[in-house]
Amino acid sequence: MAREWSDDRLDALNEKVDLGFRLVDKRFEQVDKRFEQVDKRFERVEVSIDGLKSEMSAMRQSMSQGFIALAVGMATGFVALATLIVAASL
Repeated sequence: MAREWSDDRLDALNEKVDLGFRLVDKRFEQVDKRFEQVDKRFERVEVSIDGLKSEMSAMRQSMSQGFIALAVGMATGFVALATLIVAASL
């Protein structure tokens, strides 16, 4: 059933719509404030990421040196064992 829209009903609807938009605007202000806090957190994280990158680079270098030392030690051990086997068979 269609109802006629009087000026009073249109004004009331207009007020409700305006109120709704004001409430939405307030919520967006809160969201904007929270995003500002998140942005500040990411700024701190970027600084710590640079530190983390340098630490990981140093760790990678240390691990590479350790693996090379381990490989040299194992090769030396195999050569020593081969020498002992050859010397024992003579």
